[in-house]
Amino acid sequence: MQDLSGELTSLSEQLLPALWEWGLKVLGGIVVLIIGLIIAKWVRRGLARLFDRTEMDKTLEKFLTRLFYYLILIVAAVAALGMMGVQTASVLTLLGAAGLAVGLALQGTLSNVAAGVMLLIFRPFRVGDFVDVGGTAGSVDYIGLFATTLNTPDNVRIVVPNSGIYGGTIKNFSFNELRRNDMVVGISYDDDIGLAMDTIRSILDSDGRVLKDPEYQVAVSELGDSSVNLVVRPWCNASDYWNLRFDLTRAFKEGLEAAGCSIPYPQQDVHLHQVG
Repeated sequence: MQDLSGELTSLSEQLLPALWEWGLKVLGGIVVLIIGLIIAKWVRRGLARLFDRTEMDKTLEKFLTRLFYYLILIVAAVAALGMMGVQTASVLTLLGAAGLAVGLALQGTLSNVAAGVMLLIFRPFRVGDFVDVGGTAGSVDYIGLFATTLNTPDNVRIVVPNSGIYGGTIKNFSFNELRRNDMVVGISYDDDIGLAMDTIRSILDSDGRVLKDPEYQVAVSELGDSSVNLVVRPWCNASDYWNLRFDLTRAFKEGLEAAGCSIPYPQQDVHLHQVG
């Protein structure tokens, strides 16, 4: 019995310091995790307040706050494992390999996310703008991290991946307040060019939607196959662009015909030669 008691006493004397040391390491790791969680929450709230003051897009705001939140938690977890005596080099290697595997598997998705972040930061267009992106034209309905949703003029909903937008040419027809209508009006070679140009100017001057500054332009642009082509370039507010274009097209035809000018159409002369 005395030998057994002595062995237990000796074993306890060896285990207690080790348990105490291990317990302190575990406690230290838990403390590091708690501190990391507190810092992560504090950073998330601080970033949210900062983004609210800068009027950042809500989608990008949530993405960035969550990104920083989880990054701080990962750093805290690795530090806690180091406090507990775990070799963090192997953990970091494992995390790197996992990140590489996920990145390769989600390469297309991550490229869309990266493009979505750039669109939300630099704002080449906003919700409601009429744009031409990725070969598709329509009004922007929603800008997400993965794709942008457009509504075409005939009310068809189209979802365009962000990588196809940011990597290509973006045309924003709503960005500038003023737009210029580039129109071509053809008259006959027998018509008086001066009369036709004066008629067009009077039509432009009588329409209140045509701006005086910048000044419109009326000039002879081309001697075509069947007509003398006049270029007409009036400026207007962006909201009046299409209605003004439609109304001027009709007004030019009616006004020129009333002034005695004709609107020619493509035609060909066929000459028949009789061979004896």
